[in-house]
Amino acid sequence: MQSGLILTSGTVRGDVDLALRAEAAGFDSVFTIEFFNRHGYVPLGAIAQATGRIRFGTGIANAFTRSPLLHASAAMDLDEISGGRMVLGLGSGTRRMNQDWFGVPFSEPAARMRELVTLLRQAIASQRGGGFRFDGQFWKLNVPIYSRPGAPRAEIPIWVAAVNRGMIAAAGAVADALVGHPIATRRWHREVTLPGLRRAEERAGREVGACKLAPYVVTSISDDRDQAIQDAKGQIGFYLTTELYHSVLALHDMREVGQACRKALRTFDVAAMAAAVPDTLVEEIAIACTPDEVHDRLAQWEDLTDEPLFYAPAVGVEPERLHANLDAILDLFGSSSG
Repeated sequence: MQSGLILTSGTVRGDVDLALRAEAAGFDSVFTIEFFNRHGYVPLGAIAQATGRIRFGTGIANAFTRSPLLHASAAMDLDEISGGRMVLGLGSGTRRMNQDWFGVPFSEPAARMRELVTLLRQAIASQRGGGFRFDGQFWKLNVPIYSRPGAPRAEIPIWVAAVNRGMIAAAGAVADALVGHPIATRRWHREVTLPGLRRAEERAGREVGACKLAPYVVTSISDDRDQAIQDAKGQIGFYLTTELYHSVLALHDMREVGQACRKALRTFDVAAMAAAVPDTLVEEIAIACTPDEVHDRLAQWEDLTDEPLFYAPAVGVEPERLHANLDAILDLFGSSSG
């Protein structure tokens, strides 16, 4: 099994340091996050220069808040300076993220994502010379002279973040991997994500397994098991304030958990969000345990993925606990950990 790390130090310099430590620990990949105050691409330039082996990527970049050719050019630049180690991870985000945070319209996200990935593949493949034209439903581009010397690859892996069925189908049709949302349970991946990917691959005429699952796995480790579980609850509760993700709760007959988290959001009561999350849900979503239990907990994911993306919770967690969890992830999940 390969291992990936989500970079959540809170600073660009901290994330570069984490990437270096992850490479030394034998991790296979590292990924940046993007938010209204965090850029997905910029830190990767420093990471590309500082590291020499590890794959890296956006995990994820907001798909619809940039022109497609800005995504393509950023990915190609980063692939060039790293010698071919870039992974382009894209996600639609929610309506609130697009409209309220970035001031862009939001409609038909699954269809738009499918077209965007198709466009990006063509743009990246066209970089070796000639013109580039695209006539789609959402984008119409015409670049008469389109060439970009120095690119090491004509193809860059494109990963798509998805939770619900429409975006799962889009990922299965066009992406190299589906980035599983931190709120998705193992049961959701087993009963919804993976079957949806296989159906979409078949409809698109792709090989079975063409789109792998690379799930975020909320990971908190402590000698005090209760502390590890509590660390995970704040992050999970925060994500459950978004109604879009409540389809996962419906599968587990836990809609009331989402309702309680949304109520707590009115006053941004993170403690109340965490209190609403039952231990049984943490068990399905996270690796929240003692160091001695890590092997058995990781084994629960082995039939779902060959590259989990370990994600230290940050919401409702004191800085020292965030860094302790990152340290534990690096110590316990890299190939050099034994």
